Amino acid sequence: MKRLLLPLLLIAPWVSADGIGIFKDADGNTNWQHLANWTSGTLIILLVIVISDLIYSRRAVRRSNESLEAIRQSLELRVQERTATLDKSNHLLTQSNEKLEQEVVRHVDTAEKLRASDSYIKDVLKSMPLMLVGLDKDCRITQWNRYSEKVSGVTTEAALGQDLWKAYPIITVTRAQVQQALEANETLTVEHSQRGMYHFDITIYPLQEGSDVGVVILIDDVSKKVMAENMLIHNDKMSSMSELASSMAHDINIPLQSLLYDVENVQKLLAEGESAEGDYLPLLDDAAEKGRSVSSIISNLLMFARGSSEDKQMASVPEIMEHALELAGGMLSVSEDISFNDIVIERDFEANLPLIPCYVTEMQYVFISLFRHACHALSLHATEDFTPEIKVHVSERYDALWIKIQHNGIGLDNQEQMDLFEPFFGNGPNRGAYDASSRLSFAYFIITEQHQGHLAVTSDKRVGSTFHIQMQLS
Repeated sequence: MKRLLLPLLLIAPWVSADGIGIFKDADGNTNWQHLANWTSGTLIILLVIVISDLIYSRRAVRRSNESLEAIRQSLELRVQERTATLDKSNHLLTQSNEKLEQEVVRHVDTAEKLRASDSYIKDVLKSMPLMLVGLDKDCRITQWNRYSEKVSGVTTEAALGQDLWKAYPIITVTRAQVQQALEANETLTVEHSQRGMYHFDITIYPLQEGSDVGVVILIDDVSKKVMAENMLIHNDKMSSMSELASSMAHDINIPLQSLLYDVENVQKLLAEGESAEGDYLPLLDDAAEKGRSVSSIISNLLMFARGSSEDKQMASVPEIMEHALELAGGMLSVSEDISFNDIVIERDFEANLPLIPCYVTEMQYVFISLFRHACHALSLHATEDFTPEIKVHVSERYDALWIKIQHNGIGLDNQEQMDLFEPFFGNGPNRGAYDASSRLSFAYFIITEQHQGHLAVTSDKRVGSTFHIQMQLS
């Protein structure tokens, strides 16, 4: 509007007062032509000004519209961004709610399981077939299961919160033992027993988690278990002693029968009174030899009994083997017609063998037992063209001494190999028919338990058997 007023102000003087005079001619008459020209020129100028102003205003409006459009687009973009952010937030919130719901469900499930587990554990503790006693740091009872009630006669209600030794004065646990477990913070195990009456295994577990200081005491009545184990050990010992006694009786009986036979023949000759001295002197010599064999067997048995209490000593296995072969020559027989001395003995001792720590007499017993077993197998194979053989091999391998005793008698079947090193138990009518040559449990015990070695057998019915012994050098 100001741009339109400015031209009007410029032409106003021409229109006012004296300005009209420029349109009069010399005669004072109005020059309408000149006025019309001026008026049209003025209108054109005004029209141009108006058009210019309109163009300017249009441009300004367009720029304003463009700015508004930019602002609108910017606002739309912001709205879209805010909407996307809100959508994302809503999605995340939805996911969080779903996860929270799932977590709540899991927590509820876990809580139910914990309650069930807690109830289960309490039932287990209450039903345990041994005394379970919980104590706090002042030795007051916090746990007292049903078995504790049964043994002590004190109910859980009466026991809880009471001093242990006031509630159950005759309990086999002492206050000093509880204090020892607490101070050392270590599990304490105590065996309490009255021989032939009762046996208890007592375990004291210290609890020092946070403020919960105390102990859990487990008292297990193992009287039946210990008695059963002692009975098994007793039966095993009796079986081993039976095997040993049967073996020695078998070894003594053969020369003793021969000795009695010779004595009876001498008695008959003396009773007849007509026999020459040369008739009964060979019998007396044979009887004396058999008597020496019996004496050797008894001496070896006494040495074995004394040797079990001796300490191990460093000894040479070949020397022990040679002594065992010498003793076997006077003790063992393959059959009535073949003695141990008739067996072909092949020795293969590696040179410079080291000494081993062992019980000498017990090792001799092992070798004699294996020779006795070989004699029994060889007697089953005795024929006219059969040559009984025993091969003895001793060598050093892998920080151990390896001993092999092999014979060519009748071998063992699978069941016999399985039973060979097992103790013999028998209460039936055929107990007296036990063959000392069929079991080697005592020899196995000496090698595996007393010498921490290994004893095994490989056998074939047609070829024979081989005993393998491994003895550690240290």
